[in-house]
Amino acid sequence: MRRSFASALTTLLLAAPGAFAALPDGAAAPDFTAVASRGGNTYSFSLGTALKQGPVVLYFYPAAFTPGCTTEAHDFAKAMPEFQALGATVIGVSHDPIAKLQRFSVSECRKQFPVASDADGRIMKEYDAVLAQHPAYANRTSYVIAPDGKILYSYTNLDPAEHVANTMAVIRRWDKEHKKA
Repeated sequence: MRRSFASALTTLLLAAPGAFAALPDGAAAPDFTAVASRGGNTYSFSLGTALKQGPVVLYFYPAAFTPGCTTEAHDFAKAMPEFQALGATVIGVSHDPIAKLQRFSVSECRKQFPVASDADGRIMKEYDAVLAQHPAYANRTSYVIAPDGKILYSYTNLDPAEHVANTMAVIRRWDKEHKKA
């Protein structure tokens, strides 16, 4: 009985629509600085600094090296050439310690984009990306933030399948609207 309830709950969560992110489109994105790793190299990531370069895809994920998070990291890594061509920065955020993220940034992110440690959960709380069933973990939530610091798009769904495609579509649309003639 307990196993079937857990299975049903997991199915319900994975099938749930992407309408759980509380920060609405147009809201100001909370600024943050966090220790991050790209390709195993640790540095201080600043959202404000990244936004000076162009739009930012900020995605929260529950835990490094889990099946869904690995799939999502692979998908973002594969899409990085197009994100970069459109002037977008991608940053993943989880509660994992930076030592674990150093390894994750090499193997699963394939040295293509950084992942930041939110060990105290401050960033995921500011972005309302806390997994309700396990508050120490982030919910799988993706945001696209415009260079002016406004949220263009948010999407929450534990299934990683649509996060890259959805955020890429928003970045493409933003790019078309902001191309200089």
